[in-house]
Parts: sequence; structure tokens; C-alpha cells
Amino acid sequence: MAFVPGLTLCRRFHDEVLAPLLARRLPGLRYAAGLLDGGSELLGLDTPRSTDHDWGPRAQLFVADSADVAPVRAVLDAELPGEFLGWPARFVGGPDVRLGVARVDGDRHGVNVDVLGGWLCGRLGCDPSAGMEVADWLSVPTQRLAELTGGAVFHDGLDGALIAARARLAWYPDDVWRHVLASGWHRVGQAEHLAGRCAEVGDELGSRVVTGGLARDLMRLGLLLHRRWPPYAKWLGTVFARLPAAEPVREALAVALGPGDWPARQAGLVRALETVATWTNDTGLAAAVDPSVRPFHDRPFLVLHADRLTAALRAAVRDPALRARPPVGAVDQYLDNVAVLTRPERVRRVAAAVLAD
Repeated sequence: MAFVPGLTLCRRFHDEVLAPLLARRLPGLRYAAGLLDGGSELLGLDTPRSTDHDWGPRAQLFVADSADVAPVRAVLDAELPGEFLGWPARFVGGPDVRLGVARVDGDRHGVNVDVLGGWLCGRLGCDPSAGMEVADWLSVPTQRLAELTGGAVFHDGLDGALIAARARLAWYPDDVWRHVLASGWHRVGQAEHLAGRCAEVGDELGSRVVTGGLARDLMRLGLLLHRRWPPYAKWLGTVFARLPAAEPVREALAVALGPGDWPARQAGLVRALETVATWTNDTGLAAAVDPSVRPFHDRPFLVLHADRLTAALRAAVRDPALRARPPVGAVDQYLDNVAVLTRPERVRRVAAAVLAD
């Protein structure tokens, strides 16, 4: 069977199956539909490998009133086909998976039905239609924002509410953006000298581990500087490489993470640090900082002294309360645990504790 990109398949499933079925069985129903709940296809990165789980003809369907949920589910349960364009449209899987494995004789279809505001709260921990406070922005992982602003809307018959919610999540307010960037550079500043120190004592593995962490932080910063939500680890390199300006940094980090010795590793890091620092200046979000590296005090390691960028960005934050916050940033800048980041109630508890400092 020829592979079809998931977004294409699911849009056709809505247009050719879902929409006609709802119009025939529930005429006048106001609803929105799209594909927003996770999966490689939301970023246009699915391949034939993706079809082995949580992939197939599916959608999220949103209604205006909770009283509409049960009737819509009943129609879908009874009448959705088991196959579409040759692809199974039913799924088999346990309670801990989103859909499971697509199979014609599966026990469930791939169309969820929810009230929009409740579904958004379940994904984000808040409903963006009521506005996003600073604490809300800092409590949502960028992977979640990438999903909700990626994917596609197939239909919005809720007076544009789904489209409006996605528009509100398109990007940080400038002050929050400055704070998150400042916090990202603060992370770099905490570690940029450590790779050289590890190498100096003969710990090549440790030096590479530190370099890997710096590469991850610089790639995330690069995406943030180009107004792209950084995805989780599986797709970070792929999405970063798609930035129009990425190639010099990608090449530099490939050298830094390659088989060379410490001088080669440092040369790659230097090029990457200076380039991403230049990108920061190019945003105009803060006063420009000299992007050249320099020795780490009297030690023979070249560093950016990244906290110079942190200081410039923090000084440019207009909101006094946000400017006074410690530079820890958004939740996925200090937390890296899937079991927490995928559960908004856990994320918000952690973020509240950190932000209460």
C-alpha cells in the first residue's frame, strides 16, 4: 500500500467520511475538527515507519455543548467504516496508548469527541480562549505548543473558536520570549566551560556529554530565535536543520560532536556559540552583545560568557514582575521527564513550585 502523509489522509477522512456522515445524521450540528493531539504527522515528519502505531484515519472533533458529545459519539461508533483508502480506520491497543495499532477489526475508531475548552485545558492546563497569563506560558512545554499550532484544522463551525485558540498560541508575547531566551543562555553559561575542563583531565567521554548538552541547548535556542516551537528529542535535529540559517550551526555542532580531539571539539562549539549569539542580536529584542568568544577567566578554554546575553535580555524585559523572576524560564528548560511533561496537572504543579521561589 502506498504511503500517504498522515495529514493528507486525515483531511480526506474528514472531508469524505466524517463531514458527510455528520451532515446526514446530525444536520445542523456545530462542530470543529482537526488533527492536533500529537504524532509525527502534525509536523509533517511521518514516514512509513510511523504507520505501525497511533497512525491512521483519525481526527479530533469539537462540539459547542457537552450535551452534544454522547449523540455524536453514538453516531460515530455505529457508522464509521473500518477502512478508508485501504488503510484500517479502527485500532487495537491498551488503555495507555493514544490509538494503538490500526486494524480493520479493531475495537475503536480514531475520532475523539470533546468540548473544545475542556479539551484544550486537558492538553495545556488552561484554556487559551480566556487569555494566557505569564505563568500559563511558562507552564506549557514547547512540544505541546508545536502540536497545537502544527497539525491542521479541517473545519471550524464554532465561530472560528478553534482557529482563534491556535492563533493565540502562535508565539510568546515579547517579554515572555525575552525571559525564555535569557534563561536558555543562562543554561549555556552554566556549562560552556565544562567541556574543556573535562578534556583537560583526560575525560573525553565527559567532555562529549557536556558538549551534547550544549548542542541541545543551542539548537533549542536557535529554534526559539526563529519563532519555531522546539519539539521533543526525536525531532529536534530534523526541525532545526529545516531552519533557513541552520547549516553553519549544524556543521559546527557536527564537528563538536564528532570523533575529533578537544581542539576540534572546541572549534565547533565556538562557531556554534558565536553564530547563535549573532542570531540573538539580530532579533532586536535587547541591546546587542559582542558575539565573540573569549578565555574563561585565566583558564585556556574559549567561551562566550553567555550570561552577557542573559543580562541584556533580562534588562530589556518591560514587565517588572517578570524581570524580577530568576532565569529558569519555561518548564521544559529545567525539566526533562516525559512522564511529567505529558501531564499538564503535574507540569503546572512543578512550575508553580519553581515560580514561587
